[in-house]
Amino acid sequence: MEWYPWCEEAFEKAKKEEKPIFLSIGYSSCHWCHVMKRESFEDEEVADLMNEAFVAIKVDKEERPEINSVYMDVARSMTGRGGWPLTILMTPEKIPFYAATYIPKYGKRGISGLMELVPKIKELWEKDRERLVERGKLVIENIEREELGTDKHIEESILDEGFDYLSRAYDDEYSGFGNTQKFPSPQNFLFLLRYGEEEDEDKAIEMVQKTLKEMRKGGIYDHLGYGFHRYSTDREWILPHFEKMLYDQGMMLLAYTEAWEITEDEFYSEIVDEIIDYLDRNLRSETGGFFSSEDAESSGKEGAYYTWKKEEIEDILGDKSDVFVEMFNVKEEGKFRDEASNKKTGENVLYLEDDIQNFTKGRSVSFDDIKDMEEKLFEERLKRERPNVDNKILTDWNSLMVTALSRAGFVFDEDRYLDIAEETSSFILDEMIKDGDLYHAYIDGVVSVKGGLDDHSFLIWGLLNLYQATFKVEYLKKAIDLTEMMFKNFWDEENGGFFISRKDADELPFNKKEVYDGAYPSGNSIALMNLVLLNQITGEKQYGEKVEKMIEAFSGKVSNNPGQFTMFLTALQSWWANGREIVLVGNKSEIEDLIDILRERFLPHSVLIVKDEDHKEELPDIVKFTSSMEKIDGKATAYVCENFTCKEPITKIEKFKEFLEKS
Repeated sequence: MEWYPWCEEAFEKAKKEEKPIFLSIGYSSCHWCHVMKRESFEDEEVADLMNEAFVAIKVDKEERPEINSVYMDVARSMTGRGGWPLTILMTPEKIPFYAATYIPKYGKRGISGLMELVPKIKELWEKDRERLVERGKLVIENIEREELGTDKHIEESILDEGFDYLSRAYDDEYSGFGNTQKFPSPQNFLFLLRYGEEEDEDKAIEMVQKTLKEMRKGGIYDHLGYGFHRYSTDREWILPHFEKMLYDQGMMLLAYTEAWEITEDEFYSEIVDEIIDYLDRNLRSETGGFFSSEDAESSGKEGAYYTWKKEEIEDILGDKSDVFVEMFNVKEEGKFRDEASNKKTGENVLYLEDDIQNFTKGRSVSFDDIKDMEEKLFEERLKRERPNVDNKILTDWNSLMVTALSRAGFVFDEDRYLDIAEETSSFILDEMIKDGDLYHAYIDGVVSVKGGLDDHSFLIWGLLNLYQATFKVEYLKKAIDLTEMMFKNFWDEENGGFFISRKDADELPFNKKEVYDGAYPSGNSIALMNLVLLNQITGEKQYGEKVEKMIEAFSGKVSNNPGQFTMFLTALQSWWANGREIVLVGNKSEIEDLIDILRERFLPHSVLIVKDEDHKEELPDIVKFTSSMEKIDGKATAYVCENFTCKEPITKIEKFKEFLEKS
């Protein structure tokens, strides 16, 4: 097929030849995108038909998220569902009139095939074009109307409603939310952990703990190479869709880190280390940034890299294999079925029904024995054809990693995590900012696409968390500068909230303000969190005013279905908590004992500010209320401020600990 990128040349060609646009949106590690490409786009018969009828444009959703977001809304409006590959037919003026996801070559299972569909569309375009255009305009008008939402005052009871929604959706038997496919959605965990702690609601924390443990035991987790697959195709967390996404790893790191803060259960800290090992080994680039994803398929088959036949394991592990086979639920017939015959294929994905420590109790095999067997299988797996790694380095997803690594580095006092976080942030700040603009994608040494809202808000979040882990003022300064840039380019002066594309962009039929927290949090939810943090850290009232404006802007949408906006709710939790500012004064060695006390506690609504004696003149320029804060009697001193009032300075470790426990 003759493909164009999203460019003016393609639209001009369509206008000149009076053809509609065939827009295909997918991504590198999308299994069904590969299937549609093989079945149809690489088929001469289909290609000839489509080249005659359309001007075809291919878009990588990860490289151009704003295009994907707008036309995914179109698909949901037209069909009630979305997904990838996303197919949109539209006029040369970008007015959509047809939407679908995967389309086979020939019709099957009630789905029209391209061989039948294309001639029908061609005929409609030639004979009834006006009706198609009117339909598309109506869809856009409806979406724009929904974007405005309905004004509704949000009260703190919205947090209870969010919890109630998740409680109803929770699967008591297998954990997670829903009863069919299961997605990680880690922002749900962040919200629930805070809700459970603040409302003394045990069920909230129990839902998180059980889900995190069942996911780790399930086939959605790679037991040999670590890291989470995209989602589970069943409610038991056993059979995954095998692609691995960078954003899932980052958000899961945050969830497991916070679960450890509440429980201090080593189960969670071990998984944090495993995920970081996977990222460092498989997705970390020599540049310091992280690649986007690993494919679901290799050798032309989804899951081929990760699945095992029973006899393979027996050949590799020898006489110890029976224990491994039992523990990881490996069966002769396997877990997967052939699509054509519906017969089981003998292929197994490894999953646990009990954790390894419990399984080995009373058996003649030790925990270390099992780990040795896992290592043997891992080494054998390396000989297989590896899934393709998508080598795009994206600002927004890498910024999520900066946040996750910064939090883990601080909480676990692990310099290795912080070193990676700083290297990643350095890569973004050095390579992704050109001529005063932040860019979105870096591919083979070339930056492309000016950054959208997600790139800005996620990077600001990463820098604010990196500041609170390293106490280097330059990260705070850069976060503030980027916030000003974000206001300039994305803030809706009339209604509040941030557009996903720059205000001066005109590539799309409309500019939208996304607040839905899907596979990962929305740019607006993270922007709200950032403004709450900046209001606390700097004391500047402009940030608080913008927080209130954002809450007002999205109140209608969030109130209608709070369970779909859990990161937004998490930001509201911090705003309504009137969080605490903790300022430590002294050099790094003097304040280390005070920091250790903070590491031991889950304090999601507190901000940590360090007035380092070696650089103390830099901080008051940004955080003005620290200007008069000095060491008392030459000792490291903690100043704790709540509700716009600072308490008496504390110099004694026990008194500091006692104060935190009381409050």
